[in-house]
Amino acid sequence: MKKLNALVIGATGATGREIVQLLVNDNEVEKVTIFVRNDPFIEHKKLTTYAIDFNGVQNHKDLIKGDVLFSALGTTKKVASGKKEQYLVDYTFQYEFAQIAAENGVENYSLVSAVGANSKSSFFYPKIKGELEEAIKKLKFKKIAIFQPPMLVRQPDLVREGEKSGIKLLNFLNKIGILNSHKPLEVNKLAEKMVKIAKTPPKEKVSTYLPKDLLN
Repeated sequence: MKKLNALVIGATGATGREIVQLLVNDNEVEKVTIFVRNDPFIEHKKLTTYAIDFNGVQNHKDLIKGDVLFSALGTTKKVASGKKEQYLVDYTFQYEFAQIAAENGVENYSLVSAVGANSKSSFFYPKIKGELEEAIKKLKFKKIAIFQPPMLVRQPDLVREGEKSGIKLLNFLNKIGILNSHKPLEVNKLAEKMVKIAKTPPKEKVSTYLPKDLLN
């Protein structure tokens, strides 16, 4: 069986970190290439790191070649300093990278989206996530796996403002039988699902995994 050549963007984020760690320790993966804006958190003999400016991703198109692309880029309006800047990270950078990957013959694509993603939403965040999903579906990948996780339990150094209180509230509601389909999910569990599914032969071109699919 051919070993995989995996590409990852968003590799220094909460889910991306876990994806990379799993991939470099997976005997079915030959090479892992990550494209980052910041210094990487890991070194490994399987790992190749490229520090790039995503505004000029076309300049790096010859490097974007492999079997599977994991896309875990994401930010918040506060961190990005505005909606325009968040749109650039959450939509533009991911779409342009995916477009190049598809053109270069990458067949398998895995996207970290968001629960409630909807291109017709009147709310900014689910709208851009939905728009990205719809755009990705039109690209020439043979397999597209879209993950819409519930609230994520991130590593302590990457917890976002308000997440701790949100997770506490959900855990309380879950204990009394409310919103059990939206239990908080640890990022390592999401990464495990993503890597496992990426190695599974496709039954259809596009599969979307909702919280209920990820919590089991």
